[in-house]
Amino acid sequence: MKILIIEDDLEAAAYLTKAFREAGIVADHASDGESGLFMATENTYDVAIIDRMLPRRDGLSVISELRRKGVHTPVLILSALGQVDDRVTGLRAGGDDYLPKPYAFSELLARVEVLGRRKGTPEQDVLYRVGDLELDRLSHEVRRGGKEILLQPREFRLLEYLMKNAGQVVTRTMLLENVWDYHFDPQTNVIDVHVSRLRSKIEKDFSQPLLKTIRGAGYMIKDEG
Repeated sequence: MKILIIEDDLEAAAYLTKAFREAGIVADHASDGESGLFMATENTYDVAIIDRMLPRRDGLSVISELRRKGVHTPVLILSALGQVDDRVTGLRAGGDDYLPKPYAFSELLARVEVLGRRKGTPEQDVLYRVGDLELDRLSHEVRRGGKEILLQPREFRLLEYLMKNAGQVVTRTMLLENVWDYHFDPQTNVIDVHVSRLRSKIEKDFSQPLLKTIRGAGYMIKDEG
């Protein structure tokens, strides 16, 4: 993961940069709004952490300009302004998350990891394809080889998330957070049951398997034909 930190407090920025790198995350730093806007526009980042009060251009202005330019990098706003109205203003400006100061780095890291899973792209795709398997997000129809496959709502969401991340390993925790929307023991068999049902529906009567179990890691949907 590669992130951008836009923070004018150089001591705080140095601490965050070091802490993120120790966590295996590459972190670039900009010390003012104009520089941060340039870096966020010219480079690709998985997440941007933006302080709200910045010299040369304030954080909310940076976010608004990024969105105007079509840059959809997930943004986490850091600010000493932590009232409800402040948070609402930040989110309405285009931020994806808001963390008031002071904060614990462990919480910041967790929030960044969640935002990073979004891949920083707008969900504009209506039709997902993996091999001869197609999923229409608007009509909620699934077809393989032209044959309609009927799925339950949870199975549809599961397949949608897998196809959105086609070719990449999707962990059990990612599925719990993005398909079930809550946290519980990742060792529970609820995922295995749903994956098994989904696999039987999308692979029945077809010779080419698409949905793979990656031992010790998670699942992946991929066309290897």
